[in-house]
Amino acid sequence: MNSTENPAVDFAAVSRIISDLEARFVSHDRFHDLRMQFDRLLYRRRADIEAGYQSDSYGIVVTGNAGSGKSTAFLRLFGHHPDLMQLQERVVEAHVVSLQVPSPATLKSVGMSCLHALGYPLSRDRTAMIVWQLVQHHLQARRVLFIHLDEAQDLFVRRGGNEMQAVINTLKSVMQNSSWPVGVILSGTEELKELVNVDKQLSRRLYPIEFQQISWTSHGRDVRDILKGYSAAAGLQPAGQICEPTFVRRLIHSASHELGLVIKLIIGAIEEALFRGGKDLDWLDFRLAFQRKSGCVDGLNPFVTDNWKAIDPLVLLPTEKLAGPA
Repeated sequence: MNSTENPAVDFAAVSRIISDLEARFVSHDRFHDLRMQFDRLLYRRRADIEAGYQSDSYGIVVTGNAGSGKSTAFLRLFGHHPDLMQLQERVVEAHVVSLQVPSPATLKSVGMSCLHALGYPLSRDRTAMIVWQLVQHHLQARRVLFIHLDEAQDLFVRRGGNEMQAVINTLKSVMQNSSWPVGVILSGTEELKELVNVDKQLSRRLYPIEFQQISWTSHGRDVRDILKGYSAAAGLQPAGQICEPTFVRRLIHSASHELGLVIKLIIGAIEEALFRGGKDLDWLDFRLAFQRKSGCVDGLNPFVTDNWKAIDPLVLLPTEKLAGPA
């Protein structure tokens, strides 16, 4: 037990508060762009279906570093969108199918995952071409409008020329299917941005959205508001010093300039405050939260050292030599 913890703390009560905080969603400009673009494609596709007009579908490619909040944004988009039906047992129609690309990823393994998600797992071995023919058949049978592949960069990386072209041709065939075109949504790391540009026909069918890193200049006030909002939701009062620009800059750096990681770190600090039985959220809680996350000593903790800009916040169990020059 950490020496700052209150031995009388109610672990169940704290866990419920943390669970509620993790279920919260912070809307932002990139999510607004994603929702607007998705709505345009969704309602255009529905209008075409109502008119009996079968045009090719388009898609979206969303890129950003790990921790930028892409996965959370899609959960929010699909889970809270009006009239959007997702896969359910004993319900045939599903407007969107969302799955993570399996690792190691091959065209065949992704197709098999799609079939499994659609409720039609294969009982015998088939070629990748046949697997994807079955995928497109069942996408039509379930009236799927969009298929979302998360961590999609794994479908492209380390592919030879023929393999890469097979992946590209498959994605295009899904969107250009003559009887039931389906929009493709790809999300992944920055590598994905370069890979979809290999084929111009594919790239022109995808609308790009990038979850960029944040900074004090661009999002300092937003981060401070998020800090206050989460503190209030947990029944804590943020200490004045953690709302100051100096602290918020450290917080953004400690989260590697990714909004999703900023929120995780704030929740981690709130958990520390609740475990010690405090009424305030202060600097110490962030110091302990970062220490717990990285396993660092105080000299490599950006909430302790003056040389915080030289610290790589993504390194676990860092040693002094990783801190860089003072």
